[in-house]
Amino acid sequence: MTINRRDFLCRIGAAGALLAAGRYALTTRADQKARPRDKAQIAITLDLEMSRNFPTWETTYWDYEKGNLDDATKTYSVEAAQRVKDRGGLIHFFCVGRVLEQENVDWLKGIAAAGHKVGNHTYDHVYVLAQKPEDVQFRFARAPWLMRGKSPAEVIADNIRMTTEAMKTRVGIDPAGFRTPGGFAQGLAGREDIQKMLLDQGFKWVSSKYPAHANSKAGERPTQAVFDDIVRAQSEAQPFVYPTGLIEIPMNPISDIGAFRGGRWPLEDFLKAIRVGVEWAIEHKAVYDFLAHPSCLLATDPKFKSLDLICDLAAAAGNKAEIVGLDSIAKTFIA
Repeated sequence: MTINRRDFLCRIGAAGALLAAGRYALTTRADQKARPRDKAQIAITLDLEMSRNFPTWETTYWDYEKGNLDDATKTYSVEAAQRVKDRGGLIHFFCVGRVLEQENVDWLKGIAAAGHKVGNHTYDHVYVLAQKPEDVQFRFARAPWLMRGKSPAEVIADNIRMTTEAMKTRVGIDPAGFRTPGGFAQGLAGREDIQKMLLDQGFKWVSSKYPAHANSKAGERPTQAVFDDIVRAQSEAQPFVYPTGLIEIPMNPISDIGAFRGGRWPLEDFLKAIRVGVEWAIEHKAVYDFLAHPSCLLATDPKFKSLDLICDLAAAAGNKAEIVGLDSIAKTFIA
């Protein structure tokens, strides 16, 4: 996830509609509505990619090597998976395909074998809304011959398809859903071409929407107004169905990149934002999709406090909350 989440500095309209029984939802097909939830569904999702500015602020070359995971990132991912499993939960990972070119992927096989989910995150971390060749990805802009004369749409479709093939070949699994690199305030609304392409490749759901919300200026502590706006945005990060039938499972703000790159927050403020988001979801029997990156968290949250907090809040809620993968959330829309 990169520059496309700069939307988080913006504000968008009023909260989503409040439907019956105090549950938030948004659907666009009368024949495919979510079954009512009797508890909050909380997902911990980690994108397996390298992130610019981490572990040091001057580090930017990862834009060209998104899938070249270093040992520290892989170790953090494995430890995070075990930590959450020990608490009775699971993590839904999203893997950039180039990760699977590395010599050893036993660490990822172990994560999958332990029951965690692994989804498709494109091969090169491409911008799926790109309509110009130079916008597809930094690597393609610097080396346009990599597109081999194909259109952006063809390159994007190939990037997704190739990741699915790589996951089957190297890890022996089918991808558990698809997440776009970068989150978009409107998701894939208005891009039926992308929706249909994903459906044609066998995906029933996508995670692409990241609602815009207020953030602090870089280096300043977030005010209460920022936290209030993050809570407001939770209702806009609830699952819905596009007219094509593709299910959308948004990411709930604030992401680690939004907090630590965009706002340069201290960890305690990130934890507060997680707390108010999860508590909102529990109160409203809604969905909370925590979005983070091991390559960022290992520098900003080395002791896994964010994951522990989510597990603690879910445990304290008892039968009012459960930690699940995004596929379980999607199933509430599937008869």
